[in-house]
Amino acid sequence: MNYNGLLQRLPVEIKWFVGSFVFILSIGFYTGLLFVNQTSSAAPSGIVENYLGNEADEDARVMKFKKSEYEMLTIIHTHILSMSFIFFLLGILVWLTKLPKKLKLFLTIEPFLSVILTFGGIYVLWSGLEWMKYVVVFSGILMTITFMISSLLVLYQLVIPINSER
Repeated sequence: MNYNGLLQRLPVEIKWFVGSFVFILSIGFYTGLLFVNQTSSAAPSGIVENYLGNEADEDARVMKFKKSEYEMLTIIHTHILSMSFIFFLLGILVWLTKLPKKLKLFLTIEPFLSVILTFGGIYVLWSGLEWMKYVVVFSGILMTITFMISSLLVLYQLVIPINSER
């Protein structure tokens, strides 16, 4: 089965459907990043403060308390499930683009590793290993870059005409 470049050969109405999905998915993904920036910042210290609290800091602008186990399990559970679906669906579309197989493999497998490292790392951080904040930041950045590249590649290949292939 030859699926390499199939995205470009889809009928226009299906391209519109796929493009609309990726566009709305991107709005949701980037809105989530805005939320992260509002609640914890992308800095390692902000992540620690968001999950472990800042009760010792008397000068804190906003008082934060350590999350309960219930809150942590809810956050981890919902994020791992939803992010898995996001990257699974986007990955299917990446496999339909006209790209080298190794690049497709990286763009479709890496996000799953980053999801586990990011949200598993948050749980381990909450459990007491504060150095995991660096793993969380690195894997979160890598996951975001992979999402951005994948979604842009899919959207680009939806709009370029087939005859402009190399």
